[in-house]
Formats: sequence, C-alpha cells, structure tokens
Amino acid sequence: MPPPHSPTVRLRRLARELRKTREERGLTPEAAAAQLGWSRSKVSRIETGRTMASPKDVASVCDLYGVGFDVRAGLIQLAKDVRQRGWWTAYADVFTGSYIGLEDEAHLIRQWEAQLVPGLLQTEDYARTVISTLRPGDDVQRRVMARMARRTLLSRPDAPELCAILDEAVLRRPVGGPQVMYEQLEALLIASRRPNVTIHALPYEAGAHAGLEGAFTLLSFAEEIDPDVAYVEGTAGDIYVESTEQVDRCKLIFERIQKAALPSDDSLQMINEIKEALCHG
Repeated sequence: MPPPHSPTVRLRRLARELRKTREERGLTPEAAAAQLGWSRSKVSRIETGRTMASPKDVASVCDLYGVGFDVRAGLIQLAKDVRQRGWWTAYADVFTGSYIGLEDEAHLIRQWEAQLVPGLLQTEDYARTVISTLRPGDDVQRRVMARMARRTLLSRPDAPELCAILDEAVLRRPVGGPQVMYEQLEALLIASRRPNVTIHALPYEAGAHAGLEGAFTLLSFAEEIDPDVAYVEGTAGDIYVESTEQVDRCKLIFERIQKAALPSDDSLQMINEIKEALCHG
C-alpha cells in the first residue's frame, strides 16, 4: 500500500509554511540566515523546496520565529514525513523531477492531450512504442515497467478523479500499428467505466480551440492548504506553474476546451467507432 501522504507534497507544504512564517515575522532571508548561522542560499533552498530541511533545522527555525508548540510539532513532523520514500523512488533513474510525487497525492487530475494518450491510460504496448520512439537509447523495458507501476494509481482505494480531454488526432494516430491502437482504444473504453475516470474527445469539427498552445495537466489536492499546480511537459524541460493567477488561467483554458469537446457518452461512441474501423481497415 502506498504511504498515506506523498513526501513531495509534504516538502512543498513545509517550504511554503516556513517561508510564510518568516515573512510574518518581518525577517528577510538574509536576516534569518544570519541569526541561524546559515548561508542565504540554504534558507532559499529550504523555502523553495529544493533542499529537504532536517527536523533539527526546522526546530531551529521555529525557535527563531517563536512558533507555538502545536505549530512547531506539526512542522517538525512534516520534516520527518518528507524523508519517507515514495514508491517511485525505486525508479529514480526514470522519474526525474517532482511530478510523479505530486500526481501520487492529487485528488483531481485534469489533462488536456493533443498528441498522445495520457501516461495513466496507456497500455503496455502503446507505452513501449512511445518510449522506444522518443528515447531509443534508454532502457525501454524499465521505463515501460515504471509507467505501468504509475498506472495503478487509478485503481487504488484512494484513487484520484481523472478528467482527460483528448484531441481526435490522439485517437486516430495509429501508434504502434492498428492492433496496438485497437487495444489502446479498448483500454480507454474500459478505463472510462471506472467511477473516477472521465474521458472527453475534442473533434476536428471544433476548429480553432483554447488548447492550441499545447498539452498541460492540472493537479488539485484534497487539503486546501496545498494549492493547485499546473504542469507542462516539454522537450527542453518540465514547467511547474504555481502562481494563483497562472493556474487560474490554465483552469479557464481547460474549461473552455471541455466546453468545445464532446460529452462523455458521445466521446466514448467516437472512440468505439474509431476502434471498430481499425478492425475493418
């Protein structure tokens, strides 16, 4: 069973709480660093989540800021939770960055995909084709295993809600050939039977639409203290959007794409028709 909380989400929360507490005390990062006997960069790394603060470090910060007993205990516990190992650490060579840790504790995942079936919904053969095409020099089988392990998220007792909008091109592109694509489309239909999975198709007839700038993912969390994150995967690197204004813009774009997409039942009918056409093609 996965741990009850993702260490990645806890690291993000701890960093945010330490920064907020310092600012509430009217201290600059330089002043806090000087009084703690740390470098300015250490304070910055801890407050941005680039470095895990030890429980001892957090206790020192709480003493400096005059934090109350209950809050102090909570922050120190967060520092301990951060040091837990998520299941994905077994694939540290595959999963770089913090996305998988955030995804693992998301309460709601909203995805707009213009090119490929989302990783959480990919079949093994579809994933193998994609990975071997994009990363031909890597250990393809290990990456496929990692993706299949990630896919179990949707069947956990605490599974998140997934709302995926797929461009019609995603459904018609025969990745891996007709048989692989047939099985992938069938897998989408099966996944859609889960109460926590909703799939929409954006038809060609929609014309120009709000998602033309590219694919993205929105992650929302059960606890209000953890703000939403928008994520964009790119060739030159991944982008995490956390500012409220920018995340709200991504939410608005997603809503506009969803309005242009087919209702769920019609989307599943389209998927089935494309699947059957592969059979008779």
